[in-house]
Amino acid sequence: MLGPCVDFLHISSLSSENQLFLTLVKLRQAKEDCELAYLFQISETTVSNIILTWVNFMFFQLKEINLWPEKEVVQEFMPLNFGRQFGRTRVILDATEVPIQKPSNVNAQSSTFSSYKNRNTVKTIIGCTPGGLVSYISEAYGGSTSDRQIIERSDLVKKVMFSAKDSIMADRGIMVQDLFACKNVEVNTPTMLKGKSQLEPEEVIHDRRVASKRIHVERVIGLAKSYKILQRPLPQSKLPYSSRIIYICFFLVNRRNTIVHKMS
Repeated sequence: MLGPCVDFLHISSLSSENQLFLTLVKLRQAKEDCELAYLFQISETTVSNIILTWVNFMFFQLKEINLWPEKEVVQEFMPLNFGRQFGRTRVILDATEVPIQKPSNVNAQSSTFSSYKNRNTVKTIIGCTPGGLVSYISEAYGGSTSDRQIIERSDLVKKVMFSAKDSIMADRGIMVQDLFACKNVEVNTPTMLKGKSQLEPEEVIHDRRVASKRIHVERVIGLAKSYKILQRPLPQSKLPYSSRIIYICFFLVNRRNTIVHKMS
């Protein structure tokens, strides 16, 4: 998967296979560098160099693979019931946050503090197809950044990724209908009350259907969070690599069998 250029990564006496294995253990188990140094019989400095080198290397190698599938592929693998109810859906979007250690800089503390999580985090937008394939991973931003601000800066808006009459499914907190209206793309979110005391019966039914399908992206995010490096506070030394670490973990989710049943 990573190609013959791994042979040019002269970091330590460890073989390329063991260096990759060490990095995957770090991502999956979030073991301390000192423990990895003991297990692999190398210094902590070498462990840190291997991890950062391989995170960068894997990121740029994996970025060469286009995650965004063609519309025909999305529809071919769309679950049966999903297709009947929301057949024009191209992607399901949701935001997720990864905890980080509290920065020493006051401005950095402010920009990364998430009022939702009540801690310092980095936030990213994740998209998956109705069939459960991770198809979009945004850059990571400070936890204070809104979902809308991330999408405004993303390729979803800047590039031509949708066809006319496509639909995006998202949570009610992702209010970006106006960003995609000019592209003739619908943003399908749960209904807002807008001053009403209660929703109409048909709106309640629609919202329940959206919620039952939108849960697919939440399950995919939960699967990626099985990589413990995304669960524990990311140290400041690795914060500049947060986008790349998140990208790799979510990309690796696609190496597993889909968790969405074909009849869903």
